[in-house]
Amino acid sequence: MDNASDVDTEDVDELVTLERRLQEPATRRDRAVVEELLDPRFHEFGSSGREWDRASTVEMLATADHPAPEMTVLGAVRLSGDAVLLTYRTRDDRGATLRSSIWCRADGRWRLVFHQGTPQHPGS
Repeated sequence: MDNASDVDTEDVDELVTLERRLQEPATRRDRAVVEELLDPRFHEFGSSGREWDRASTVEMLATADHPAPEMTVLGAVRLSGDAVLLTYRTRDDRGATLRSSIWCRADGRWRLVFHQGTPQHPGS
């Protein structure tokens, strides 16, 4: 990871663990766990081009049936004291997607506030 100089290693490790957890089918099907990980303000621009809010994301993930993709962390940047932008790439049978997530810490725990997925075209 080339871009994490201003983010504590412990924070990056925790955020990567949380991202990986959100990719796991068992987590996705557990609405209570997903609601715990997603901030009430959560918003997503999906790789499909669709916009998602927290409620629609919880519903969609509960019925999604995709295995966890391969995940490669690209970087982490502290946006403020308790906000971090994590970027990574996922690969699965549908292709590669570049992803960015903004995590905010409140009351000692991280919650996902924003996520965007952008399909990565071959050769880029």
